[in-house]
Amino acid sequence: MTRFLKWGVALVLLGLLTVALTVWAASLWVDGDDFRQRVSREASQAAGVPVQVGRVSVSLWPMPGLALEAVEVQTRPPLRLARLEAQPTLAALLQGSMTVATLVVRGAELPQRGIDALLLARREQDQASGQAQRAGSEKAPENGPQDALLPRMLELDGVTWIDLKGRSTTVDADARMSQDGVLVTARVEVRQGRLQGVRLVLTRTDAATPTWAVDMAVGGGSLKGDVQFLRNRGGSAPPYRMQGTLETQGVEASALTAPASGAQAPFSGKVDATTRLQTQGDTLGALLDALETQTRFTVQGAAVHGVDLARAVKTVGLSRGGETRLDALSGQVTSQGRSIRLHDLDARSGALAARGEVTLEPSNALSGKLQVDVAARKTGLLTVPLDVSGTLDAPSVTLSRGAALGAAIGTAILPGVGTSAGARLGDKLADKLKDLLGR
Repeated sequence: MTRFLKWGVALVLLGLLTVALTVWAASLWVDGDDFRQRVSREASQAAGVPVQVGRVSVSLWPMPGLALEAVEVQTRPPLRLARLEAQPTLAALLQGSMTVATLVVRGAELPQRGIDALLLARREQDQASGQAQRAGSEKAPENGPQDALLPRMLELDGVTWIDLKGRSTTVDADARMSQDGVLVTARVEVRQGRLQGVRLVLTRTDAATPTWAVDMAVGGGSLKGDVQFLRNRGGSAPPYRMQGTLETQGVEASALTAPASGAQAPFSGKVDATTRLQTQGDTLGALLDALETQTRFTVQGAAVHGVDLARAVKTVGLSRGGETRLDALSGQVTSQGRSIRLHDLDARSGALAARGEVTLEPSNALSGKLQVDVAARKTGLLTVPLDVSGTLDAPSVTLSRGAALGAAIGTAILPGVGTSAGARLGDKLADKLKDLLGR
């Protein structure tokens, strides 16, 4: 028995030594410049754009794996990854094939323009491959090398996304894919950026028509619903299409509208809303540009920071700054790409009521009109039309030229009520003149 144990221990030690020598030999091989250049060429071919790899290493524990360091995908601008770890499935590895089980991305910097450029390059590559097959080339295998490199598990550790305006968001995330590369579940947590603290969970609920349940915790409330992400097959339509419905409950508006500079958010209050969305395109940037949404919302305990509507009415638009507290705010939001229009606005607070519409451009510039009523003891109801301008960070409300002239005439005739009536009349006359003159 003792001899048997000794032989067993010896065999185990011999096996461990063999594995250690194999890993050591593999490390020497992959550390060589020839292997690094080969990996760069293979990655470039798979991505459709040049890829440079700074260093390649292998690991044995806890699973055999390959690590790439200082990876740069040379799009414009480039995508940079501090470290990329790939672990193959053990069963496939024993059979001599390479199927990635887990892919870990650490310390990456991913500009949106670079991501779009990579997706376009891949799409052109796929189109060229399809044309070659239709021209009579050999049929590609069902599970080619690129399909094999699609991971079953994806982990992001400190990955920074940079949007089209240069604003960065750093996230931690993990995702699980099915055998055919379709997302099954995903979890995302925002570590840094404007939406810091936001947590998102996606869960696939329908395999026939790819549908995912959305569960997001943001601003002390929740955003839940379902989205579908579909692929258009053939024809002239863009390849990707998305649609869905989302319900927002008790979300603090300041968490969504706070500027990246850290300044005070222009709005606050608890938001409840129903949103329907749809879009289609060939890249993530194109999907955002074509995104159309329709939202019906209400806000409890709303406040507009940077504008005092009651004081603006009493001073016929001459005041700046301040704050407007509202008992209730409701309306609709319609967006087209990055342009947002708020309409059917109905704001009420004690003696104040306002209605109108406001447009927010991609540059954060504001434009629109409000009709504001303020009850006053001496003069009764004052109604003044105000033009909205400025930016989301520094909004401004003023009388239009026509309204200002009418207010001045009304004040001269009958102070108080005449000011309000003159402003309304002047605003209407100005609109009529614009229609008449065609400008």
